[in-house]
Amino acid sequence: MLNVTGLTAQIGKIPVLRGVDLTVNGGDTVALLGRNGVGKTSTLRAILGLLRRTGGSVVYDGRPLNDVAPHKLASMGIGYVPQGRGIFPLLTVEENLLLTVKGAPNRNMLEEMFVRFPRIQERLRQPAGTPSGGEQQMLAIARCLMLEPKLIILDEPTEGIMPKLVSQIRHEIANIAKRGISVLLVEQNLRTAMRLASRVYLMERGRIVHEGTSAGLQTNPEIVHRYLGVSLKNVKGVIQ
Repeated sequence: MLNVTGLTAQIGKIPVLRGVDLTVNGGDTVALLGRNGVGKTSTLRAILGLLRRTGGSVVYDGRPLNDVAPHKLASMGIGYVPQGRGIFPLLTVEENLLLTVKGAPNRNMLEEMFVRFPRIQERLRQPAGTPSGGEQQMLAIARCLMLEPKLIILDEPTEGIMPKLVSQIRHEIANIAKRGISVLLVEQNLRTAMRLASRVYLMERGRIVHEGTSAGLQTNPEIVHRYLGVSLKNVKGVIQ
């Protein structure tokens, strides 16, 4: 589905990615983890062409993306929910939801979004900047799903979200995966990442330093503490 090989990028003259390799298979959920500032968001942006690549390759569904403009990726089946959600606060919730839809919306898809995210339907006429952060994140995910992607890329989907809404967002991301949509996830919440992802990559200083399964990571507290700075005691039992 998505194969990234030797990806490098820099901001100005400062290297931010130093040969990143990762793979997301069809129907797979993969988490990219690491401390703040190690290059996780830069990796996503470079994959999407929003950050200029200086080397390596990105191949999606057998097609190289090196020369594909970012605005064309949605039509290829790649959805993106950026850090900060990318909501247009002065447009209504409905206008945001339908922003990327060309022509008449798929009514069945729209009704499905209302079933999955009932808070969106309740606030359709509100300016999109007025709902809570969690509700805005639901809107951002629903807007992405309206494009019926094959791969969805999520950058910090639970960041700044009230705890009572985190579990709902986590549940919806799991449902996305159950529908066969591949997911590439950057997430600071280790419990959420390990519950959702079958495989994980750990980053340090612009490089992938560990690759493995979520179950395997749970049995390796030294690796978790070294690269994430947290104790596995806080996430015991998250993998069923």
